Amino acid sequence: MTSATRTSPVWSAVGGNPVRLVLSPWPWRSLAYLLSGAVVGLVSLVGFFVTIGVGIVTTPLVIGLFILGALPKLGAMIAVVERRRLPLMLGEPAAPELSGTPWWRTPRDAASWRALGYAVLLALALWIVDLLVAVLVVTVVVVSLLSPLLAHFDTVGMLWWQLDSTREAVPFAIIATPVGLLLGAYVVTVLAAAQSSLARILLSPREEELEARVTELRRSRIELVDAFETERKRIERDLHDGVQQRMVALTMLLGRAELDVPEGEGLALVRQAHSEAEAALADLREVVRGVHPRVLTDLGLGAAIREVADRMPIPVRVDVSLDERPPAQVEAAAYFVVSEGLANVAKHAQARSAAIHARRAGDALVLVVSDDGRGGAVVGEGSGLSGLVTRLDALGGTLSVTSPDGGPTDLRMESPWHVDR
Repeated sequence: MTSATRTSPVWSAVGGNPVRLVLSPWPWRSLAYLLSGAVVGLVSLVGFFVTIGVGIVTTPLVIGLFILGALPKLGAMIAVVERRRLPLMLGEPAAPELSGTPWWRTPRDAASWRALGYAVLLALALWIVDLLVAVLVVTVVVVSLLSPLLAHFDTVGMLWWQLDSTREAVPFAIIATPVGLLLGAYVVTVLAAAQSSLARILLSPREEELEARVTELRRSRIELVDAFETERKRIERDLHDGVQQRMVALTMLLGRAELDVPEGEGLALVRQAHSEAEAALADLREVVRGVHPRVLTDLGLGAAIREVADRMPIPVRVDVSLDERPPAQVEAAAYFVVSEGLANVAKHAQARSAAIHARRAGDALVLVVSDDGRGGAVVGEGSGLSGLVTRLDALGGTLSVTSPDGGPTDLRMESPWHVDR
């Protein structure tokens, strides 16, 4: 018995008290699973034979080759139906195929071909066994139960017994019906449990396939983070070298205009325009820092953190102990954790002071933003930190908050120093 079957509740029921099994829903669920499997198998058999027959007949017209090529697609459709039936026995569906290939495209990986193999097995053999066992068990139990009534009208043959009268059939029904229920419940449940376990094994991806898929997904997410960071840098560069320089030139031009315009209403308007331009320039610089600070690229994480701390309205102690610069993705994530954390301190914490600690611990970057505020902080949907949680998860890192009511609050980030691809 595999680990899959050992952990399945239906196998636990089979190995338990026989009376509890008969009185449980499992025999009925198993019977429904076998009967529905017989229907699916019969339809699958007809589908395979029709597809193969039409494909062979139309092969001289070339179109038959395309029809025969649709057999894997038919198998994938049957596998989708079988995954939907599995919760009836296992309580949970089989994991979906990892290829990401929908049923209407030809399967190319091992999991998809295993699914096709199961579909063929169901169409050629399993449905026949399901139907025969289900019909036999139901017939034996029903005939045993109704044997006194049936014997009143005609002779009833049950195995090696011949029941010619109701008087002979009553003791038979009293003995045979419970025995038939017990044996039938076991036969139906064991067969359905074995077939559903086989389906889960064949229709679920293997462990190595899961690991490969997880690696692929992580690589894709890291590439998305890289692309996002590259785009942020491009936007920062365009704003810094383009829009910001033009705003600087505009403020200088308005400053010169103040010297040339005579006193009066015109000079007041020029001064107002100069003031608004300087305010817009200050806002633009804040936007540039928020997109991607130039100091982070030029001088590294320590300098960027100190720049953020210097803008805080409360004292912030900075302790950054790094022997080398972390990779760009990790460095950027750490900076934005600090930036968002200090922004939350300024807005919500009502703190008197804060501290930032960053160090390398083995092959990981550990960063903690703490404050002595009122506490009660959480990382949840809608907060600025929720996006950073997703970003760190793509890098293999974590972000957690310890913030009891009354404080203090610790925002802790841990990220691998080297990002695996």
